[in-house]
Amino acid sequence: MPRAWMWGQLIVAWLPMWALFTAMIVVMHGNDVLDAAAASGRMIAPGALLGIAVYKFASHQPWPHPFRFAFIGLHALAAAAYALLWYAIICIIDSIVMGQVMLKVGPGVGPFLVTGIWLYIVVASSAYATLAGQRTAKLEAHAARMQLDTLRTQLHPHFLFNALHTVVQLIPTEPRAAVRAAEQLAAALRTAVEEHRDVIPLRDEWAFVERYLALERIRFGDRLRVDETIEAAARDALLPSFALQTLVENAVRHGAAPRIATTTLTISARLDGSMLRVTVRDDGDGTDMLALASGAGTGLRRLRERMRWLYGDAARLDISSAAQAGFSATLDVPQAVRHDD
Repeated sequence: MPRAWMWGQLIVAWLPMWALFTAMIVVMHGNDVLDAAAASGRMIAPGALLGIAVYKFASHQPWPHPFRFAFIGLHALAAAAYALLWYAIICIIDSIVMGQVMLKVGPGVGPFLVTGIWLYIVVASSAYATLAGQRTAKLEAHAARMQLDTLRTQLHPHFLFNALHTVVQLIPTEPRAAVRAAEQLAAALRTAVEEHRDVIPLRDEWAFVERYLALERIRFGDRLRVDETIEAAARDALLPSFALQTLVENAVRHGAAPRIATTTLTISARLDGSMLRVTVRDDGDGTDMLALASGAGTGLRRLRERMRWLYGDAARLDISSAAQAGFSATLDVPQAVRHDD
């Protein structure tokens, strides 16, 4: 049973009930408030402790689907046992406090048993509501896990297709360069296949991107230049795995690939308060933003989906482009969000 639920049960349910019992004793018997509070405390404390057992019992007796009447019978017996045990413990406590055997306390056995059954119903209902919420949360977490895994694995064929295209283009014209490219591809793919984390340090992501860029430099030669500025403090910051690679690959594909002239990629990363800001720019011919936005299966779209699952609205990916002004993508990732890798 989660400790937080125990404290929540005490604060939300039992303390108000203790106040109610205190008020009832004051009104019905005219006791002093402090005496009434002590008396009601002797009743509420055993009910709260027995409530923990009710929660555990409910967790081992899941709500049946389809519903069965035997389920009601089982809880009817449990409610009776709870009420009898609650009353017996109260009698024992009062006997100790009064210094004599107390077999009848307060209004008597009947009202106490009815109240005990009512308390059982309240606790059991709260327990099943809590358990249902926990199951829903687990299902949602599992769905998110499956979605993240799907989106991440979709990056691998996307990267593989483009990398193999590079090797194929080199085979007829530069077979030796094709061999080097295949070796670089094997090293990059090994990292991609073995990486199962959702978020990784920027230094690890950059190491993978360097392998990818080494592969592309074989293809483009002097037509591709890279200007990298990654602050030391940002290298340990976390970002989604393959996020930087996606931005760089997009810049190579839409910036360098269509051009004969040299294209410069500018890659920068820095910490801005609690946010990691990563920017990738190229000085190519620019990209049609409408075509990019409507393109099915783009790496940028998948990256945005992963960011939404990982961070909600706390992360951003801003892109911009203009004719003859290149393409720019800026990724802002919060560092205060907890991740379960």
